[in-house]
Amino acid sequence: MTLILNTWIFEQAVAQGTSQVDLVSRVARLGADGIEVRREYFTDLPTETRAIHRAAQNAGLVVNYSVPDELFTDTGQLNPKLPMYFAEGQAMGIRKIKFNTGHFDRFTGDLATALSRLPLDQIELNVENDQTAVSGTVPALKTFLEAVRQQTSANVGYVYDLGNWAFTHGDAQASAQALAPYTHYIHLKNTQAVAGKLVTTDDLDTGMYDWRHLLTYLPHDVDFALEYPMASDQQIAQQIQVFRQGVGD
Repeated sequence: MTLILNTWIFEQAVAQGTSQVDLVSRVARLGADGIEVRREYFTDLPTETRAIHRAAQNAGLVVNYSVPDELFTDTGQLNPKLPMYFAEGQAMGIRKIKFNTGHFDRFTGDLATALSRLPLDQIELNVENDQTAVSGTVPALKTFLEAVRQQTSANVGYVYDLGNWAFTHGDAQASAQALAPYTHYIHLKNTQAVAGKLVTTDDLDTGMYDWRHLLTYLPHDVDFALEYPMASDQQIAQQIQVFRQGVGD
Protein backbone atom coordinates (compact mmCIF):
# COMPACT_ATOMS: atom_id res chain seq x y z
CA MET A 1 0.00 0.00 0.00
CA THR A 2 1.49 3.30 -1.14
CA LEU A 3 0.73 6.55 0.71
CA ILE A 4 1.10 9.78 -1.25
CA LEU A 5 0.93 13.33 0.10
CA ASN A 6 -0.77 15.75 -2.28
CA THR A 7 0.88 19.16 -2.05
CA TRP A 8 -2.45 20.83 -1.23
CA ILE A 9 -1.56 19.66 2.27
CA PHE A 10 1.12 22.35 2.31
CA GLU A 11 -1.14 25.12 0.99
CA GLN A 12 0.04 27.66 3.58
CA ALA A 13 3.72 27.02 2.86
CA VAL A 14 3.16 27.24 -0.90
CA ALA A 15 1.31 30.54 -0.44
CA GLN A 16 4.35 31.83 1.44
CA GLY A 17 6.69 30.91 -1.42
CA THR A 18 7.81 27.36 -0.71
CA SER A 19 8.33 25.47 -3.98
CA GLN A 20 7.16 21.93 -4.58
CA VAL A 21 10.81 21.00 -5.07
CA ASP A 22 11.43 21.86 -1.41
CA LEU A 23 8.39 19.84 -0.39
CA VAL A 24 9.89 16.59 -1.69
CA SER A 25 12.34 16.24 1.19
CA ARG A 26 9.64 17.29 3.64
CA VAL A 27 7.33 14.55 2.39
CA ALA A 28 10.15 12.03 2.75
CA ARG A 29 10.86 13.13 6.34
CA LEU A 30 7.18 12.69 7.18
CA GLY A 31 7.41 9.04 6.18
CA ALA A 32 5.17 9.00 3.11
CA ASP A 33 5.93 6.91 0.04
CA GLY A 34 5.40 9.61 -2.54
CA ILE A 35 4.33 13.11 -3.48
CA GLU A 36 1.54 14.30 -5.77
CA VAL A 37 2.50 17.64 -7.25
CA ARG A 38 -0.10 20.12 -8.48
CA ARG A 39 0.44 21.93 -11.76
CA GLU A 40 -1.12 25.15 -10.49
CA TYR A 41 1.57 25.40 -7.79
CA PHE A 42 4.50 25.75 -10.19
CA THR A 43 6.13 29.14 -10.66
CA ASP A 44 9.04 28.04 -12.92
CA LEU A 45 7.72 24.85 -14.44
CA PRO A 46 10.68 23.68 -16.63
CA THR A 47 13.22 24.18 -13.83
CA GLU A 48 11.04 22.77 -11.07
CA THR A 49 9.96 19.62 -12.92
CA ARG A 50 13.56 18.56 -13.51
CA ALA A 51 14.48 19.38 -9.93
CA ILE A 52 11.54 17.38 -8.58
CA HIS A 53 12.69 14.35 -10.57
CA ARG A 54 16.18 14.55 -9.06
CA ALA A 55 14.92 15.19 -5.53
CA ALA A 56 12.37 12.38 -5.66
CA GLN A 57 14.93 9.92 -7.00
CA ASN A 58 17.32 10.84 -4.20
CA ALA A 59 14.55 10.47 -1.61
CA GLY A 60 13.16 7.26 -3.08
CA LEU A 61 9.68 8.76 -3.55
CA VAL A 62 6.97 8.04 -6.09
CA VAL A 63 5.79 11.14 -7.99
CA ASN A 64 2.20 11.58 -9.23
CA TYR A 65 0.90 14.61 -11.11
CA SER A 66 -2.41 16.44 -10.64
CA VAL A 67 -3.41 18.60 -13.60
CA PRO A 68 -6.47 20.90 -13.26
CA ASP A 69 -7.67 20.32 -16.80
CA GLU A 70 -9.93 18.00 -18.75
CA LEU A 71 -9.31 15.12 -21.14
CA PHE A 72 -12.07 16.25 -23.49
CA THR A 73 -12.88 19.86 -24.37
CA ASP A 74 -16.30 21.49 -24.43
CA THR A 75 -16.63 20.43 -28.09
CA GLY A 76 -15.70 16.83 -27.34
CA GLN A 77 -12.18 16.94 -28.78
CA LEU A 78 -9.25 15.32 -27.03
CA ASN A 79 -7.52 18.17 -25.20
CA PRO A 80 -4.64 19.39 -27.42
CA LYS A 81 -2.63 20.28 -24.29
CA LEU A 82 -2.37 16.65 -23.15
CA PRO A 83 0.99 15.91 -24.86
CA MET A 84 2.47 18.94 -23.08
CA TYR A 85 1.17 17.73 -19.72
CA PHE A 86 2.56 14.25 -20.29
CA ALA A 87 5.94 15.74 -21.27
CA GLU A 88 5.96 17.66 -17.99
CA GLY A 89 5.19 14.41 -16.21
CA GLN A 90 8.00 12.60 -18.01
CA ALA A 91 10.41 15.32 -16.89
CA MET A 92 9.41 14.53 -13.29
CA GLY A 93 9.52 10.76 -13.71
CA ILE A 94 5.88 10.43 -12.65
CA ARG A 95 3.93 7.19 -12.25
CA LYS A 96 0.39 8.59 -12.58
CA ILE A 97 -1.19 11.68 -14.11
CA LYS A 98 -4.70 12.83 -13.15
CA PHE A 99 -7.32 14.86 -15.05
CA ASN A 100 -11.05 15.45 -15.07
CA THR A 101 -12.98 13.66 -17.80
CA GLY A 102 -14.63 16.68 -19.38
CA HIS A 103 -17.08 16.30 -22.25
CA PHE A 104 -16.49 12.73 -23.34
CA ASP A 105 -20.25 12.73 -24.00
CA ARG A 106 -19.51 14.92 -27.05
CA PHE A 107 -16.58 12.87 -28.37
CA THR A 108 -17.21 11.39 -31.82
CA GLY A 109 -13.78 10.12 -32.82
CA ASP A 110 -11.99 6.80 -32.44
CA LEU A 111 -10.99 6.48 -28.80
CA ALA A 112 -8.16 4.01 -29.35
CA THR A 113 -6.57 6.26 -31.95
CA ALA A 114 -6.97 9.35 -29.80
CA LEU A 115 -5.38 7.78 -26.73
CA SER A 116 -2.58 6.17 -28.76
CA ARG A 117 -1.06 9.64 -29.14
CA LEU A 118 -0.22 9.65 -25.45
CA PRO A 119 2.68 7.75 -23.76
CA LEU A 120 0.38 5.50 -21.74
CA ASP A 121 3.00 2.75 -21.79
CA GLN A 122 5.10 4.99 -19.54
CA ILE A 123 2.56 6.94 -17.48
CA GLU A 124 -0.79 5.75 -16.14
CA LEU A 125 -3.67 8.05 -17.04
CA ASN A 126 -6.36 8.53 -14.40
CA VAL A 127 -9.62 10.49 -14.21
CA GLU A 128 -11.15 11.76 -10.99
CA ASN A 129 -14.64 12.59 -9.83
CA ASP A 130 -14.49 16.36 -9.53
CA GLN A 131 -17.07 18.77 -8.13
CA THR A 132 -19.01 19.26 -11.39
CA ALA A 133 -21.97 17.56 -13.06
CA VAL A 134 -19.86 17.00 -16.18
CA SER A 135 -17.05 15.00 -14.58
CA GLY A 136 -18.27 14.24 -11.07
CA THR A 137 -21.01 11.65 -11.50
CA VAL A 138 -20.93 7.88 -11.71
CA PRO A 139 -22.62 7.72 -15.15
CA ALA A 140 -20.17 10.20 -16.69
CA LEU A 141 -17.12 8.42 -15.27
CA LYS A 142 -18.34 4.89 -15.91
CA THR A 143 -19.27 5.68 -19.52
CA PHE A 144 -15.74 6.83 -20.24
CA LEU A 145 -13.97 4.10 -18.28
CA GLU A 146 -16.08 1.36 -19.82
CA ALA A 147 -15.47 2.74 -23.31
CA VAL A 148 -11.73 2.64 -22.66
CA ARG A 149 -11.95 -1.02 -21.63
CA GLN A 150 -14.11 -2.03 -24.55
CA GLN A 151 -12.43 -0.04 -27.30
CA THR A 152 -8.75 0.22 -26.32
CA SER A 153 -5.90 -1.49 -24.50
CA ALA A 154 -4.88 1.78 -22.85
CA ASN A 155 -3.70 1.94 -19.25
CA VAL A 156 -6.43 4.17 -17.81
CA GLY A 157 -7.77 4.18 -14.25
CA TYR A 158 -10.04 6.06 -11.90
CA VAL A 159 -9.27 8.20 -8.84
CA TYR A 160 -11.95 7.82 -6.17
CA ASP A 161 -12.03 11.21 -4.42
CA LEU A 162 -14.08 10.76 -1.26
CA GLY A 163 -14.66 14.37 -0.29
CA ASN A 164 -15.83 15.47 -3.73
CA TRP A 165 -18.97 13.33 -3.60
CA ALA A 166 -20.44 15.79 -1.09
CA PHE A 167 -20.21 18.63 -3.61
CA THR A 168 -22.03 16.72 -6.37
CA HIS A 169 -24.54 15.27 -3.89
CA GLY A 170 -23.43 11.78 -4.87
CA ASP A 171 -23.75 8.65 -2.76
CA ALA A 172 -20.18 7.90 -1.70
CA GLN A 173 -20.86 4.25 -0.91
CA ALA A 174 -22.86 3.49 -4.05
CA SER A 175 -20.21 5.30 -6.09
CA ALA A 176 -17.44 3.23 -4.49
CA GLN A 177 -19.30 0.02 -5.32
CA ALA A 178 -19.99 1.09 -8.90
CA LEU A 179 -16.48 2.35 -9.65
CA ALA A 180 -14.35 -0.09 -7.62
CA PRO A 181 -13.45 -2.20 -10.69
CA TYR A 182 -11.82 0.84 -12.30
CA THR A 183 -10.20 2.32 -9.18
CA HIS A 184 -6.41 2.66 -9.34
CA TYR A 185 -5.96 5.50 -6.87
CA ILE A 186 -7.86 6.86 -3.85
CA HIS A 187 -7.86 10.46 -2.61
CA LEU A 188 -8.89 10.82 1.00
CA LYS A 189 -10.39 13.91 2.54
CA ASN A 190 -13.50 14.52 4.60
CA THR A 191 -16.21 17.17 4.25
CA GLN A 192 -18.61 18.92 6.56
CA ALA A 193 -21.16 21.72 6.38
CA VAL A 194 -20.19 24.96 8.13
CA ALA A 195 -22.74 27.77 8.18
CA GLY A 196 -24.56 26.11 5.34
CA LYS A 197 -21.44 25.75 3.19
CA LEU A 198 -19.52 22.56 2.44
CA VAL A 199 -15.85 22.69 3.44
CA THR A 200 -12.97 20.23 3.46
CA THR A 201 -11.86 19.40 6.99
CA ASP A 202 -8.27 19.05 8.21
CA ASP A 203 -8.91 15.68 9.89
CA LEU A 204 -9.95 12.38 8.28
CA ASP A 205 -12.16 11.59 11.26
CA THR A 206 -14.04 14.91 11.17
CA GLY A 207 -16.84 15.15 8.65
CA MET A 208 -19.78 13.36 7.11
CA TYR A 209 -17.91 10.28 5.89
CA ASP A 210 -16.87 7.10 7.65
CA TRP A 211 -13.83 6.66 5.45
CA ARG A 212 -12.81 3.34 7.02
CA HIS A 213 -16.16 1.80 6.15
CA LEU A 214 -16.13 3.20 2.62
CA LEU A 215 -12.68 1.74 1.96
CA THR A 216 -14.13 -1.74 2.47
CA TYR A 217 -15.82 -1.30 -0.93
CA LEU A 218 -12.62 -0.29 -2.72
CA PRO A 219 -9.37 -2.05 -3.62
CA HIS A 220 -6.45 -1.70 -1.21
CA ASP A 221 -3.58 -2.57 -3.58
CA VAL A 222 -3.58 0.96 -5.00
CA ASP A 223 -2.02 4.35 -4.27
CA PHE A 224 -3.71 6.36 -1.53
CA ALA A 225 -3.29 10.11 -1.13
CA LEU A 226 -4.10 12.46 1.70
CA GLU A 227 -5.38 15.67 0.12
CA TYR A 228 -6.43 18.41 2.52
CA PRO A 229 -4.59 21.40 4.01
CA MET A 230 -2.97 20.91 7.40
CA ALA A 231 -1.35 23.39 9.72
CA SER A 232 1.88 21.66 10.77
CA ASP A 233 4.15 18.70 10.20
CA GLN A 234 3.02 17.37 13.58
CA GLN A 235 -0.57 17.30 12.37
CA ILE A 236 0.44 15.70 9.06
CA ALA A 237 2.36 12.98 10.90
CA GLN A 238 -0.64 12.37 13.14
CA GLN A 239 -2.97 12.08 10.14
CA ILE A 240 -0.58 9.66 8.43
CA GLN A 241 -0.76 7.53 11.57
CA VAL A 242 -4.59 7.72 11.56
CA PHE A 243 -4.59 6.56 7.96
CA ARG A 244 -2.13 3.71 8.44
CA GLN A 245 -3.96 2.44 11.52
CA GLY A 246 -7.28 2.79 9.76
CA VAL A 247 -6.27 0.60 6.85
CA GLY A 248 -4.30 -1.83 8.96
CA ASP A 249 -0.96 -1.10 7.32
